[in-house]
Amino acid sequence: MKYFSTQGHAPIATLEKAVVKGLAEDRGLYMPERIKTLPKEFFEQMPEMSFQQIACTVAEAFFGEDVEPEALRRIVCDTLSFETPIVRVKENIYALELFHGPTLAFKDVGARFMARLLQYFIGGSMPKEGANAAVNVLVATSGDTGSAVANGFLGVEGIHVYVLYPKGKVSKIQESQFTTLGRNITAIEVDGVFDDCQALVKNAFMDEELCRHMRLTSANSINVARFLPQAFYYFNALAQLAALSPQAEAVMCVPSGNFGNICAALFGHQMGLPVKRFIAANNANDIFYQYLLSGKYSPRASQQTLANAMDVGDPSNFARIIDLYSRHGQLSPEETHQRITALISGATYSDEQIRDTMRRCYAETGYVLDPHGACGYQALEDQLQPGEIGIFCETAHPAKFKETVDSVLGIDLPIPDRLANFMKGRKQSIALSRDFPAFKQFLMQQ
Repeated sequence: MKYFSTQGHAPIATLEKAVVKGLAEDRGLYMPERIKTLPKEFFEQMPEMSFQQIACTVAEAFFGEDVEPEALRRIVCDTLSFETPIVRVKENIYALELFHGPTLAFKDVGARFMARLLQYFIGGSMPKEGANAAVNVLVATSGDTGSAVANGFLGVEGIHVYVLYPKGKVSKIQESQFTTLGRNITAIEVDGVFDDCQALVKNAFMDEELCRHMRLTSANSINVARFLPQAFYYFNALAQLAALSPQAEAVMCVPSGNFGNICAALFGHQMGLPVKRFIAANNANDIFYQYLLSGKYSPRASQQTLANAMDVGDPSNFARIIDLYSRHGQLSPEETHQRITALISGATYSDEQIRDTMRRCYAETGYVLDPHGACGYQALEDQLQPGEIGIFCETAHPAKFKETVDSVLGIDLPIPDRLANFMKGRKQSIALSRDFPAFKQFLMQQ
């Protein structure tokens, strides 16, 4: 499979180049040249298949031309050492619980897959000596990406990870998951917001001197190996729903920040995933919601909210969605907008609305929502039509936002042992400004 840039001015890449390089030379995001439609028989058999069996079929469609079959099977099965169950919250609304992995967040799937695929590509070809031998992974995080990537790559030979996060804008529990690891993980505390962290990563890729000094790639959802595997759990969710309700009209609601998660779901839909329609649920950072209303994309500085992992003012993966529905630029902006709005609706919620939803859901059902899942749950309550069954992504364990959840619900939420163990570690981070020259100087010294 070949990969092209959403900007259209970079050379066509192999999967290996797209994974190792992360971002195309023209600052565009890599897209597969085609998306394979899966056969009808696969969807008929899905309810009887295991998560790993389903994921292996989907992975073969994405990566089978470039990765040996047995190696791909091992990568998938090693990645998916946990389940992603759907749990009934109330009549016709289910939570897709994506927090059963090592760092209790949905990004465990993409991060673990990417770590193993990257190691597959660099294995056996790494120089034995020299400062430039390692692949250096740069990742910007507004919360869960950093912990998932850091833990997914922890101890992987030949790879060093630099996690950039905005000072004071991630929860203490989230921060502890990537600042206490050491070894091949370096945490960088940036005096700015998530968009500043993301800009530093993108600028690093475009700096020729820096790229000559060290091999760079990204583990944000801009990397095809990070976002494409997230399609696995949407297929798994629909398989579970089909087993419960074979004739269900499914509506998938995805709390959205940088839009990698819903982008993976949309790729799945292109492959035949039987979802009737999608809802992208935003917090106060409603850039995509405004695009749906107006047809105009107007990025702006992000706002800090309770749902901090969605605090993104210029979502990178918007470019992929536009490319997907413009038929690689063949359609006009108006036609593209019409195609998108025919399939995807939006929602946006303030912090106070998020609090109200968390309280009401807990009082009515006993289910504890995290602030991001609350946006998804509320969007389904607001938009679900008769006869439809809604599934929203509960993207992280609510204990990762314990201070907020306890305050809103008036409870003392237990902290899972896996999270508690992270919190016992000593914080190790490097403070930097949001200015690129300072970040470049730091990397040039590594």
